Amino acid sequence: MFQRPTRIVVDLDALGGNLRAIRQHVGVPVMAIVKANAYGHGLVPVAHHLQALGVEQLGVAFVEEGLALRRAGITAPILVLGGILGRQVAQLLQHDLEITVSSLDKLRRVEAAAERLGRKAVIHLKVDTGMERIGVHSYSCGPLIEAATASTWCEVKGVYSHLACADDPASPMTALQLARFHEACAHFTRIGAPMPIRHLANSGGVLHFPDTWLDMVRPGIMLYGVLPDPEAQRNVPIRPALSLVSQVVYLKIVQAGHSVGYGATWAPSRDTRVVTVPIGYGDGYPRALSNCGEVLIHGQRRPIVGRLCMDQFMVDLGPEGQAHIEDDVVLIGRQGDETITIEDVAARAGTIGYEILTRLNERVPREYVGASQSR
Repeated sequence: MFQRPTRIVVDLDALGGNLRAIRQHVGVPVMAIVKANAYGHGLVPVAHHLQALGVEQLGVAFVEEGLALRRAGITAPILVLGGILGRQVAQLLQHDLEITVSSLDKLRRVEAAAERLGRKAVIHLKVDTGMERIGVHSYSCGPLIEAATASTWCEVKGVYSHLACADDPASPMTALQLARFHEACAHFTRIGAPMPIRHLANSGGVLHFPDTWLDMVRPGIMLYGVLPDPEAQRNVPIRPALSLVSQVVYLKIVQAGHSVGYGATWAPSRDTRVVTVPIGYGDGYPRALSNCGEVLIHGQRRPIVGRLCMDQFMVDLGPEGQAHIEDDVVLIGRQGDETITIEDVAARAGTIGYEILTRLNERVPREYVGASQSR
């Protein structure tokens, strides 16, 4: 039983519906990205649900995320997307994690570890088409492709790149990256090697650029029902899977002119009713919402007043507003006819939906509802 009145509620039916909608939209296999605690939704429960739905592949950022999934009994293919260090290769191999290889040096380290352990490495070659993050440049990828396809100890399962501007349907950058990626992949044909799985499209690519779908897509934030950008096209029927809910723990009358919170940044112009809600920036809820955020109480939008604290914040109900101890407070989600979306919160906090979701930390318990709530 959860003791905290604050909780994240994850709707597994919404998550499954989003996966189905993406599959129907693109018509190719899906690598579900579950890095960063499944975008705040809970790494292991989300992965279990996606595996039960038959997702073709999972993607994580770090070795540790992959190990956590294997220890939790996840058997689906898992690609570690991030850059690796030599000391991590043995763990990747021992736990059947697929490896991103982004240079000849990385390839040699993977080969050496695979030979030492006597087990073949499954690798995806990372090609840099414009991010300048990790990956061999598309114009100099030939030697890596040749060495990888000739390797005794490596199986080249995939080749991929990452789109820098796909959130913007008008950006010419995506077309440029796609052309560079095709040119890089053509090297497999030139040397007579089989073409591995090509994957390029992130959430923006799925929404805006069908030419990037290729052999597999890698949706991240849209899998959880959130658009990658407020201006993104709403052409896939997704719905948010996460709600953030707390409760009123204190109610008082604040007299006109009496300041509220650290720094005395807000005071009412007349006597008003103020409630306290037990969640703060220590839970990952943005301090930037001080004096500008909103919550839902009894289906009505109410303003956050004063500076957001580490563990709690205050809300102005107005002189006539009503609330009682233990009444629900919705920070993200629907109550009555009103909804506060991730995009709403991000806009008020001056950031992006990705950051709002991934900052919600383990101090906030997760509750799972829907098709696989017993998992």
